[in-house]
Amino acid sequence: MSAGAKWSVLLVCLAVPIALSLTSPLLQWRDMIYIISALAGVIAMSSILLQAVAMTGLLPLDQARARRVHRFGGMSLCALVVVHVGGLWLTSPPDVIDALTFKSPTPFAPWGVVAMWAVLGSALIAVLRSRTLLRWRAWRRAHLVFASVIVVGTIVHAVLILGTMEPVSKYGLSVLVFAAFALAVRRSLCRHGV
Repeated sequence: MSAGAKWSVLLVCLAVPIALSLTSPLLQWRDMIYIISALAGVIAMSSILLQAVAMTGLLPLDQARARRVHRFGGMSLCALVVVHVGGLWLTSPPDVIDALTFKSPTPFAPWGVVAMWAVLGSALIAVLRSRTLLRWRAWRRAHLVFASVIVVGTIVHAVLILGTMEPVSKYGLSVLVFAAFALAVRRSLCRHGV
């Protein structure tokens, strides 16, 4: 497959769930803050796919560029999580408090909260990597644990929500995120070991 075709396929995989979410009837009567917050969640899931694919070696990127794409995806993910949770806070603070304190009756809430904390934890160790006493191998293990929690938590969170994501594209994106993550982990373990 040519480089252009690979990028085109990735772009379609990233854009289709977002585009279909924009057509959701559940957004018709919502205010702009809620719409932005909901879409930030969908885009965040797409950014996880971008991060994982960048580390698989499937894209025509050298190692340095792949790391930059991965880092960009991580920074985007952090910002999108803040917009997602912040927007939900502005539209319904009691629901967000219930979710953050694990008192929400909705089954998707705890998965989203755990994934959110893993995103923040991963970002924190990434920012502090050069300032910590963690050796590279220990840092990599910690990053992998956080990434695993992010991927599983996000997928379960998305699958359990009957929300703005169109069902077929939601399940398709979930499968792609998991497959790309598994491939990236396999490649990393083959290259560096545990």
